[in-house]
Amino acid sequence: MFGVSDLKELKKLDKDDLLNLIGLETRKETTDYLLPALGAFTVGVLLGVGVGLMLAPKPGNELRNDLRNRFEGGKDTLTGAGTQRTETVTRGV
Repeated sequence: MFGVSDLKELKKLDKDDLLNLIGLETRKETTDYLLPALGAFTVGVLLGVGVGLMLAPKPGNELRNDLRNRFEGGKDTLTGAGTQRTETVTRGV
């Protein structure tokens, strides 16, 4: 059956090795699936943005100025909405 040397070798095995011996594997957690998918999605978005900017019909300076103006307008809108929300909460309305 098992000899002393076999038992010593068995003690050296970790959990994954033992499960592999009987044909099983450890249970994967949600993050094991989510993080690679999120990384691939992020890379895809960044590549899409890059290709979109390269194929844009406007020259670089005009495109950057338009993007900057849109981001600043969005920032002002969000800041204004946050200020209104804070005033509403402060007044207790």
